[in-house]
Amino acid sequence: MIILDIEASGTDPHSGSILSLGAIDFEHPDNQFYDECRAWDGAHIHDEALAVNGFSLAEATDPKKKSEAELIAAFVAWSEDLRDWTFAGQNPSFDRDFVAAACHRAHLDFPFAIRTIDTHTLAYMHMVKRGLVPPFDAIKHHSMLNLDAALNYVGIPAEPEPHNALTGALCHAEVISRLLYDRPLLPEFSVYPIPFTVPRVW
Repeated sequence: MIILDIEASGTDPHSGSILSLGAIDFEHPDNQFYDECRAWDGAHIHDEALAVNGFSLAEATDPKKKSEAELIAAFVAWSEDLRDWTFAGQNPSFDRDFVAAACHRAHLDFPFAIRTIDTHTLAYMHMVKRGLVPPFDAIKHHSMLNLDAALNYVGIPAEPEPHNALTGALCHAEVISRLLYDRPLLPEFSVYPIPFTVPRVW
């Protein structure tokens, strides 16, 4: 799996731009990728998005930063030798679609899997199988199991703000390891014990 997290200038991959990308090879978690770029010319840049990812408008448009095309080419090159090109993370379709749009803008083939692995689904299923009720928003009629809730569930504090693509990828990877394999993955989180034990059947 490629644990992936993207910070972008908005939520629409066709009108917005990647601003930073963090990724981890789940099988070899010391193999990591992080890079930043400027928004492509004409991309929509939303103040709400910048408030989440912490970039200023000047940073998001800094001509000294590499272009989105250069960033996505570097990411594709980093991924080439990995065994599994399945993206995983919180709402990974968002990240996948931004990678696909960036590849299209850069005239690169999109080599990655369409299917993704979602930490929300993994955490939801894990809770249900333990007899717990996942957090639910009765007013909006949907799950409230966001990344911070999943982190707390596996014994880790909330992700620091503003969001950082590599920090996000590290958090996703640790959550996935604890949910799937009942074991920690990264030294950054080793001080936080896993608050549950699931009997292994394999």
